[in-house]
Amino acid sequence: MKAIALLLSILTVAACGADGKPTPPESGLSVSGQVKVGIGGSL
Repeated sequence: MKAIALLLSILTVAACGADGKPTPPESGLSVSGQVKVGIGGSL
């Protein structure tokens, strides 16, 4: 039973496109955004 679970987990990882170590983004790529934290409301 463990062999079947191992096989299924390997196939799942292979199907999702995992193909090795993560690589850094190409040059010229930037990430930006905005974060707001607080409590809002009206009385």
